[in-house]
Amino acid sequence: MVSLRARSFVLAALVALATASPTHLEARTIHERRVAPAPGFTDLGPAPADDQLKLRIALKSTNIVGLEKELMAVSDPRSARYGQHLTPEQVAEYVKPTADTLSAVTSWLESNNIASTPISPAGDLLQIQIPVSKANSLLSAEFSLFKHTNSNETNIRTLQYSLPASLAPHVAYLHPTTSFTTSILPPNPKLKLLNKVNTKRAVDASCLEEATPACLQELYGIPSAPATQKNNVLGVSAFSRQFAIFEDLQSFLTELRPDIDPTTRFNVLPVDGGANTQLPSNAGLEANLDIQYTVGLATNVPVTFIAVGDRTTDGVFGFVDEVNALIALSPAERPTVLTTSYGFNEFQLTQPVAQGLCNAYLQLTALGTSILFASGDGGVGGVRANDTCTVFNPTEPAGCPWITTVGATELIEGDGGLHESGVAFSSGGFSNHFPTPDYQKQDIHQFIAGLDGQYDGQYNASGRGFPDVSALGMNFVVYSDRFSTLVGGTSASSPIFASIISLLNDELIGQGKSPLGFLNPLLYSATGRAALNDITNGTNPSCGTDGFSATSGWDPITGLGTPNYAKLRQAVGLA
Repeated sequence: MVSLRARSFVLAALVALATASPTHLEARTIHERRVAPAPGFTDLGPAPADDQLKLRIALKSTNIVGLEKELMAVSDPRSARYGQHLTPEQVAEYVKPTADTLSAVTSWLESNNIASTPISPAGDLLQIQIPVSKANSLLSAEFSLFKHTNSNETNIRTLQYSLPASLAPHVAYLHPTTSFTTSILPPNPKLKLLNKVNTKRAVDASCLEEATPACLQELYGIPSAPATQKNNVLGVSAFSRQFAIFEDLQSFLTELRPDIDPTTRFNVLPVDGGANTQLPSNAGLEANLDIQYTVGLATNVPVTFIAVGDRTTDGVFGFVDEVNALIALSPAERPTVLTTSYGFNEFQLTQPVAQGLCNAYLQLTALGTSILFASGDGGVGGVRANDTCTVFNPTEPAGCPWITTVGATELIEGDGGLHESGVAFSSGGFSNHFPTPDYQKQDIHQFIAGLDGQYDGQYNASGRGFPDVSALGMNFVVYSDRFSTLVGGTSASSPIFASIISLLNDELIGQGKSPLGFLNPLLYSATGRAALNDITNGTNPSCGTDGFSATSGWDPITGLGTPNYAKLRQAVGLA
């Protein structure tokens, strides 16, 4: 028996053939398809024919593999070209589509009376706007309304779409089509503590209940001396209408960093109609956390709050638009470090869309920006804990090999002091979209061998492992809407690690050296891992399991470990 959905796709294809000109009668090939919508989405039926769809067409790049090789050549400390970051013009040469690709796609659009606009620096992204009825006929698709159960958000998506056979090799993907995204998820509030111990380091006992900048300075040896370089910008991403309030930052600095001028401000870069509204009632707990633990930790480093709006109505668009906006900045304005505390579950995105997003980060880090992402707060269950899952859920973009993903630890009592342990919510695992990169293969092999068959079939043993590193992620004192509160999550950990990298960059630039750029080849080297505190306790349970266990060396809870500033200085050649 043929399903109603299958009949609908056949009907759409027949309508397309009936209305096409002879030049459009070429056979079509399915470009992307999924059997069912992503978990949590319900099909409400066909989308209104007159609703407008804003679609992006990603064109195949000239030589993305070549750019990957170039990135490694300037990021590997053993390379003679280490630190010689690329220019936007050099990056664009690898990313831009070939003349044949651009001609094929634009000719196809023009023959269907569709105008397009380039929206990326390299010209590899085109944007079109057409009604649902035309999208259905153009792509042999059936766009429907899908509602997300928890958020009640409604998206227009399709389970498959097709392209003319001769055009398909020129197109990476169209979006939004078969990827199902909701609003980008910020962190969970304060989560429970674990009772496990790890390697002892002397830390003030008050830090167990309330983590402050002073605690982090003591724990990781972070200096309090002011940075001096004005062209060393620390970027802080903000999505989901999260606003960072100057008044809350002033209260934070007054109480917890009295050595910093309480009137210290951060810059705001709006993207996609974003803003940073200053009404106290609009305070965003995530945004305040990220700003307070960058401005309040990376002393005197210029901080830019990148406020990405919801003009595109799609989270993936927002991520890509942020990258393109940063690429377009001058070298003095472009962040040398970018921290982001938002993300998706990997199953929400199709592989081509995930690859396209990862390629955007590849471009930015090739310019010399260190990109750090929080790993997520659901253990092996993904962005948010989910005990109904039967297989482990990686997070996105945490699995992209060109970023540094940050997990979380907590402080616990034992053996006469406070120690760090992997915290239960720290998301970690193995990507289903990206294979294990060369810089990580030995660590992944060693960890999986130690599992001895445990969880076989519940994770991708050949996938990119995450997180790469970790930092404290519990009981952070944050000021929001004029009051202090305690919050936690890997979204606290990423700003901490980013602040440390920014302070290292300040010293490097002050000595006439390049900023660090892509961090992972350094971190996974013998020198890099020796500068990290190996965390060997903790688990990240979810999906009805105990999750993975922290162990000696890399593990999918705490990565390679937490930072030691003095040793990192030596690792980057400052001592």
